[in-house]
Amino acid sequence: MTTSARALSVDFDDDQMWVRLEDGRTVGVPLAWFPRLLHGSAEARRQVEISPSGLHWDALDEDISIAGILAGRGDMTGSRSHAA
Repeated sequence: MTTSARALSVDFDDDQMWVRLEDGRTVGVPLAWFPRLLHGSAEARRQVEISPSGLHWDALDEDISIAGILAGRGDMTGSRSHAA
């Protein structure tokens, strides 16, 4: 089973990032999973670069793979704030 598809577009609402994929799916991901996007301006979010494997925001220093989104993974770079 393939777990990757190419993104065609990215949109945002107040709480979610919506990624439209070439296979017809639209995937909603909570912005809380990606603090750089959550705290970034609407203008900075619009500056997304779509590549065959993922999404990149130069101004926000954020890279997100489509495979990671489909696997349900959020930001893997920081530590969890609720860690014991």
